[in-house]
Amino acid sequence: MEGAWILMAETKNPIISCDHVSKTFYSLAGDHLVVDDLSFNVYENEFVVLFGPGQCGKSTILNLIAGLELPTKGKIIVDGEPVVGPSPNRGMVYQTTNLFMWETVMQNVEFGPSVRHVPRKKRREIAQKYIDLVGLTGFEKHYPVKLSGGMQQRVGIARAYANEPKIICMDEPFGHLDAQTRYLMEADVDRITHAEKRTVLFVTNNVEEAIYLADRIILLHNCPTSVHKEYKVDFPRPRDYTAPDFLALREKITDEMDKTL
Repeated sequence: MEGAWILMAETKNPIISCDHVSKTFYSLAGDHLVVDDLSFNVYENEFVVLFGPGQCGKSTILNLIAGLELPTKGKIIVDGEPVVGPSPNRGMVYQTTNLFMWETVMQNVEFGPSVRHVPRKKRREIAQKYIDLVGLTGFEKHYPVKLSGGMQQRVGIARAYANEPKIICMDEPFGHLDAQTRYLMEADVDRITHAEKRTVLFVTNNVEEAIYLADRIILLHNCPTSVHKEYKVDFPRPRDYTAPDFLALREKITDEMDKTL
């Protein structure tokens, strides 16, 4: 199965291609190599999880693909074009929601379309579609301060989708949530990403979260990071955290993580 998937993937052009990418941060205190000769591809409508130890460089990779940082060496191609900066075709969802606290849920979600000068009626329709999709119908006039952490993160996800990007990058979006809310949000993201197809690149250091969400998991070395191993996850959805196949893959990846440190 895994070999067949690799053969199929190689016949398609990747929507994201990282080609021998390195990133060094320079400072008076010294140079810090964070990403070292990183190469991998992501294909259209894949849900790919970047998984590895804490502080290994996962967020830096995401920022490079989003265009928030530029590589020191190598190149990143997204949708056929080299990444030279941020683009509306690449949406971001952060661990901290970065919502506009002085604006309502509706105003937050329609921010992207308003910047693109989408007419008011049309952008309201777009925003309402994604507010409904993330399960916040009825909260359109609420301000973020009145929402729970999970609800605020739903607003952030709706805002990313409302800009209608081809690619959505999620940087540990549930890392600050309690365990119960985290499980609920994982189920929501699984539902949303299969209802509204996008290519998703998701960063986490939680192995269960990675297996629950991913079509493919890229296990990374510790800093300076590079690809250690990849895992195709072809279990039926929605996934069961206690299923034998799920538990076996969790053990396999956990054991392999020792080799990345």
